Amino acid sequence: MTGDVGDPMVAEFDTVAEWTAEVAACLGPEYHVPAACRGSGQPAALDWLLAGLRPRPGDPMPDVGAGIGGPAAYAAARAGVRPVLVEPEPGACRAAARLFRMPVIQADATALPFADASVGLAWCLGVLCTAPGYDAQLAMLHELHRTVRPAGRIGLLVYLAVTPDLTDPPEGNHFPASTDLNSMLRRAHLDVLAVADTQDMPEPPPGWHDRAAAVEQELRRRFGSTPQLSAATEQSDRIGRLLSSGQLTSQVILLVRE
Repeated sequence: MTGDVGDPMVAEFDTVAEWTAEVAACLGPEYHVPAACRGSGQPAALDWLLAGLRPRPGDPMPDVGAGIGGPAAYAAARAGVRPVLVEPEPGACRAAARLFRMPVIQADATALPFADASVGLAWCLGVLCTAPGYDAQLAMLHELHRTVRPAGRIGLLVYLAVTPDLTDPPEGNHFPASTDLNSMLRRAHLDVLAVADTQDMPEPPPGWHDRAAAVEQELRRRFGSTPQLSAATEQSDRIGRLLSSGQLTSQVILLVRE
């Protein structure tokens, strides 16, 4: 698989996603979740969201923009939910199916494949900024509102722009300001129950770090000379620099549908 090396988003979420699953599968089951949570949630943030979502064992839970399924698998193990993964990139869909054998649907977050008011909870982690601007991001939130029952709960992990002009942002990302996000939530009829900054949360346990690092090292060994891995790594590095410089912040938000 070569992917479209001209599009860093495709490189990151399609080609490299499938390579990540290949590496994690070779290293062993204990590597699957840390590898598949890359960029989409760490244990403390996922635990915070699960506590607020209050799932019951067996509850269906759409994971919108699920990537290769790490957070969904974490939620299944911790809370007993039945995740349904929704992911637009075919490589990530194949990767999630390979690692976790959960239901995976290739679909866009602005057109979710669920009936109105069909589930009691859902989450969407690190995905809002991949939609191209305010209208598309609002459409994504409207779809979450449509899918969840009244008084149902939604968890978000969002990257927010702190400054109006970001230095060297990653391609294909459109980070809303906090005021824009609040405007979208009001228009989508979603009420905020709680907010937390992920930067203030505890670091993952050493074993998590070690396994994620082992996957990264093996990715570099196998694919380090490829433009796809270089493009995906640069995307992640750019987000890291923006977070470190304070131009970008990361929050987890618990919402309830009106």
